[in-house]
Amino acid sequence: MKKSILAFTIAAISAGPALAQTNVTIYGVADAGISYADSGAPGDSGVLGVSSGQQSGSRLGFRGSEDLGGGLSAIFTLENGFSIDNGALGQGGRLFGRQAFVGLNSKSAGALKFGRQYNPIRGALESVDPFAFGLAGNISNVFDPHGERADNTVNYSTPNFGGFSGQVAYSLGEAVGSTSLGSQWGLSAAYANGPLRVVAAHHDRNLATGTPVVADGDTRSSMLGGVYDFKMVKLHAAFAWNKGDAATGASSIDSRDMMAGVSVPLGAGTVLASYMRKDNKLTDDADANVLALGYTYSLSKRTNLYASYAKVKNDRLARVGLGGSAAAGNDPSLFNVGIRHRF
Repeated sequence: MKKSILAFTIAAISAGPALAQTNVTIYGVADAGISYADSGAPGDSGVLGVSSGQQSGSRLGFRGSEDLGGGLSAIFTLENGFSIDNGALGQGGRLFGRQAFVGLNSKSAGALKFGRQYNPIRGALESVDPFAFGLAGNISNVFDPHGERADNTVNYSTPNFGGFSGQVAYSLGEAVGSTSLGSQWGLSAAYANGPLRVVAAHHDRNLATGTPVVADGDTRSSMLGGVYDFKMVKLHAAFAWNKGDAATGASSIDSRDMMAGVSVPLGAGTVLASYMRKDNKLTDDADANVLALGYTYSLSKRTNLYASYAKVKNDRLARVGLGGSAAAGNDPSLFNVGIRHRF
């Protein structure tokens, strides 16, 4: 018995330094409120309800790192998405549908990660959106983040070099007999210094179709955006080019997206506003305009209240919606108000 106790004590002491070098953080967001959505269809009285994740998707996450020495660390993130209004899993019922990756991070060489991750273009859009990819004015109502995340992804991100940073990602389609079907790749580059941030990104997505897969198409987006902080007001802008080809090789997407916005600090709160436009180059009478206004008020460093409103004006053949496509020519609107707590 004494030998067993002694052996256990020695093992515990030996393991101490290794355990001290490991760090695991549990974090999350609880976000919910009231929303009123009007499809803009004739006679539609709209839908009033409790909605989850209006400003930021509700989530529970685990983030960890282990110091391997020499500036190298093992890293992982497992992030679950859920709907706080009914407790259901998000992202189609996945356990860790928001993020799930493991990799290595070097202070001098950057990070290499494997798993389900955000597309570089999604992060680029969020960094210049006054609504930070949330609320009724979400930039993805017009700009295409290509699904936001991708499975089977290898992502490399650089360290920060005097304000410059970048990343490149490739997502394997894992289709039998083809290395291209269902695959995606993207990259981004950013410069941030003082009040200025400029970012550029590109995403190329192979669209596999059919069961079994018999053909594929391709969609591509390139964007350029920036933010300048004048302290009294912050200016936001973005522009994107979108191209797409159907499986037959015919052009199916050719559009331009534009966003101009502001965020204005006001005491403990911030006023948000943006104007977005989609210009369809393939079809006449298919352009759309979106106006959005919002306000957030901080109750503490982790808790805030919010309210926002957005309205779409679609041309006769346009289908831009708020959180999804609309019926052609309808002008949907969305109002939401709620509370977000980060922990």
